[in-house]
Amino acid sequence: MAVLDHRAELNRAGANATGFFGTARFLMRRYPLGAVGAVIVVLFVLTALFAPWLTAYDPTSTNPRASLARPTADHILGADFMGRDMWSRVAYGARISLAVGVGSTFLGCLIGVAVGLTSGYFGGWYDLLIQRLIDIMQALPLLVMALVMAASLGPSLQNTIIAIAIPLVPNVARVIRSNTLSLREMPYVEAARAVGMSELGIAVRHVLPNTLAPLIVLATAQLGAAILTEAALSFLGLGIPEPHPSWGRMLSESAAEYVRTAPWLVIFPGIAISLAVFGTNLLGDALRDYLDPRQRT
Repeated sequence: MAVLDHRAELNRAGANATGFFGTARFLMRRYPLGAVGAVIVVLFVLTALFAPWLTAYDPTSTNPRASLARPTADHILGADFMGRDMWSRVAYGARISLAVGVGSTFLGCLIGVAVGLTSGYFGGWYDLLIQRLIDIMQALPLLVMALVMAASLGPSLQNTIIAIAIPLVPNVARVIRSNTLSLREMPYVEAARAVGMSELGIAVRHVLPNTLAPLIVLATAQLGAAILTEAALSFLGLGIPEPHPSWGRMLSESAAEYVRTAPWLVIFPGIAISLAVFGTNLLGDALRDYLDPRQRT
């Protein structure tokens, strides 16, 4: 109800704004930093989708003549030590980072929702067991657990997604469980029991939809953490293997040896990682303020 009241207030405040573009202008005025974050995220998504049309070189093809070429008209972001075009690698690297970020966030949220919903709704010994397992998982930081998982599974795209998704499960499960504990006592849940609905049906049809607002905010915030973790794993050689372009692997290949002689090899992948995480964090903060009226300023 709080979310609906907040949206109704936004609609009344933006009564002079008609249509999609009018609503967008109103939200941009109300949440300017969130709009900046949304623009950054959209730009990365478009770059990932249209990378073949935005680049003139294959990101994996080498050219010894262009080795360590400075940024010029031919290579607008320069070339690495193998003569690979940096702009092509950064653009295609957006595909890797977004695929890992979205995939691991979706998988982690899917598992976390199932665990948190059943734990909070059914309670009892099952809830006690699940919460102790979550306590054990939360004892390790996200990056440390991802390192353990990645080292166990081996470097590949699918394994990287799994290695990052599993450490995301505890936070999602905690948030969903806390909301479920309050929602299961609501009058409409008692009414559903009175008409003979099964407990599982009540949890899925009536409790789960009301946990989506905090889940969206949490997923957006964790998307940036997932992208940063993927870059860290690739930097350490446990993430996306060659020849796939990965921002973290680009830094790993160039940071130690070429940071002084060819700084563009470090600067541009680093800027891409920073902007991606910065944009998702800004968007997540705006969604939190929009979906939770108690956070408004």
